[in-house]
Amino acid sequence: MRTGMIALALGLLCLRWLPALPSVGVWIALILLGLCCLPSRAYPLGCFLLGFCWACVSAQGALDDRLSPELDGRTLWVEGRVVGLPEHTAQSVRFELAEVTSRRAQLPQRLRLSWYGGPPVNSGERWRLAVSLKRPAGLLNPHAADQEMTLLARRIGATGSVKDGERLAPASMAWRDAIRQRLMAVDAQGREGVLAALVLGDGSGLARADWQALQATGTVHLLVISGQHIGLLAGLVYAVVAGLARFGLWPRALPWLPAACLLALAAALGYGLLAGFQVPVRRACIMLAVVLLWRLRFRHLGVTLPWLLALNAVLLIEPLASLQPGFWLSFGAVAILIFTFSGRLGAWRVWQAWTRAQWMIALGLLPFLLVLGLPVSLSAPLANLLAVPWISVLVLPVALAGTLLLGVPVLGTSLLWLAGGLLDVLFGLLGQVADWQPAWVPTALPLWAWLLVCLGVFLVLLPKGLPMRVLGWPAVLLAAFALRDEVPEGQLDVWQLDVGQGQAFILRTRHHTLLYDAGPAMGEVDLGERIVLPTLLKLGVSTLDLMLLSHADADHAGGALAVKRGLPVARVLAGEVQRLPQALQAQPCVAGEHWEWDGVRFSVWQWRDAADSNQGSCVLWVEASGERLLLTGDIDADGERAWLQAATAPHVDWLQAPHHGSRSASSLAFLEALAPKGVFISRGRYNAFGHPHPEVMARFAMLGITPYDSAVEGALSLRLGRFAEPEGIRSQRRFWR
Repeated sequence: MRTGMIALALGLLCLRWLPALPSVGVWIALILLGLCCLPSRAYPLGCFLLGFCWACVSAQGALDDRLSPELDGRTLWVEGRVVGLPEHTAQSVRFELAEVTSRRAQLPQRLRLSWYGGPPVNSGERWRLAVSLKRPAGLLNPHAADQEMTLLARRIGATGSVKDGERLAPASMAWRDAIRQRLMAVDAQGREGVLAALVLGDGSGLARADWQALQATGTVHLLVISGQHIGLLAGLVYAVVAGLARFGLWPRALPWLPAACLLALAAALGYGLLAGFQVPVRRACIMLAVVLLWRLRFRHLGVTLPWLLALNAVLLIEPLASLQPGFWLSFGAVAILIFTFSGRLGAWRVWQAWTRAQWMIALGLLPFLLVLGLPVSLSAPLANLLAVPWISVLVLPVALAGTLLLGVPVLGTSLLWLAGGLLDVLFGLLGQVADWQPAWVPTALPLWAWLLVCLGVFLVLLPKGLPMRVLGWPAVLLAAFALRDEVPEGQLDVWQLDVGQGQAFILRTRHHTLLYDAGPAMGEVDLGERIVLPTLLKLGVSTLDLMLLSHADADHAGGALAVKRGLPVARVLAGEVQRLPQALQAQPCVAGEHWEWDGVRFSVWQWRDAADSNQGSCVLWVEASGERLLLTGDIDADGERAWLQAATAPHVDWLQAPHHGSRSASSLAFLEALAPKGVFISRGRYNAFGHPHPEVMARFAMLGITPYDSAVEGALSLRLGRFAEPEGIRSQRRFWR
């Protein structure tokens, strides 16, 4: 039985790594082969093939439900019902619309929408909306999350922004939203959003500082309802019934064991329903149901069987769950506990089991965090020693009781006030731990190094006394001391990051790193912090030798402060020093300054007669082994003419499209003089400026210049000095792209 279940799970999990889905004919052949294998000794192969085919069929259905290309960017009137919990901010509301219909087109059944400056939107309401629709997409950068994959995993067929709308029907069956509104309205000592996250699994009300503290201390799982909470509540109900029976207070006519099991399962399912039944909750409820069933029948079962049943059940219900990081972390954490606590000789004291569980989970999840590109909390074992019992024993029972008793005057609100105070104390401590030890963003590892880390973790988690266990630690330390990809002498590694309507280039020689522009920052969205800094760290950059900001516009220099806070920066050059924050300590760009790093030559230029910010961009020229690159910032046609007059050797191989491909730049004379093979375009999909302009694209085509567009290709990499073509991340095939 276990062999078949393992094979079925492997077949379902294969979906995660498929470059493309098989054709219908291949599906049919594999299904028939799998059915033929089931009655024979080859039944594991049959289970594997059937699981694989079911995952592919489900994924194909999700792909077919995405917005058709001809509707991409169009504005349509749609009708639908708001589902889930809308996220309200001061400027906008974000929500999901299901049961979507339109008179003019066939649309996906689920949309994710944003409404800037719109009215309040509540779960369960029906709306008629004018929506500018977009196919699922997102920024795509090296070793970073894939937004398109995330949207597919949630079966969201399109995104969009609402232009206008009217409410057709009030909310119905929206009790979760009603509970959230009541929780947000009580006095919880400023922790109302945290209470909503703990009770409902809704993290939209958490402050940015709270999220950062949770991530840095590895305690996010405590505020996103997890199996731990489900198990705690079910165990509490079971213990109450068992205690009543033990002391003769349970009715003798009603057998206590079936009642305890049923009530515990009902409590778990009720809490899961309250939390929205996300992957960790589904896993916990299924495992709990299996354990209670075996307990009810007085059977002894191995600890792996409930885990396998839960794994297969979750994947059969939603095969796309394997695309979500939470799936791997949730099942991985339970598997680590099963592996480390089962089959051990001798008993551990309670405090020993508790402390060992924390560091074992932290170590065991390291390979998962590395391969998923997630930050690693070094303080997680210490923080969870306090945070887990604080939440589970003190806060959660009080918060749930207060929520259930909200209809009782004073009592419910008093309990929630107490829970908020307990949370405030905890977050104060977590904030101090986060300041002491921020989250670590490890360097991306090659496959061979990651496999060695996995082997090392496995060896370290083995019981004490087994041979070769101590050899695991050197392999684990590869995660911390892995060397970055070395650039050969005389060559330059170039990355144009995908930062939307902005710009950021990373240039690495063998021993030096330069950042040309730092990405945009608008309001609370700082892509320097979210994309540029993590990418630098994952590429193994520990120090920036130079940050060069072409000019001070927010789409080029907005992320500079976040980068400087996160990395030592030896020097900052800028085209507009006076408009930049003093904390950057920027020096002015001086035309004619040049230097050489590891056999690669650099020089900068700025037009001193520039009339505006764009014209005054600091231009960077680079040459590696005879191959040349020109980064131009936002100069226009006048700036291009001035650069040509100053240049002694204008020919380049690669060009960054001036001003994101604006009509005012990339003049014909400039392009003819440079004669580049290709041009890098950094811009946001559906940007309001119309970049790149059709006339500019026509010039590129006329001159045989190949455009490389970040909105199409994602982040782009080029090894200057090798005379090879640039590569976009989107060229790495995945079935959802």
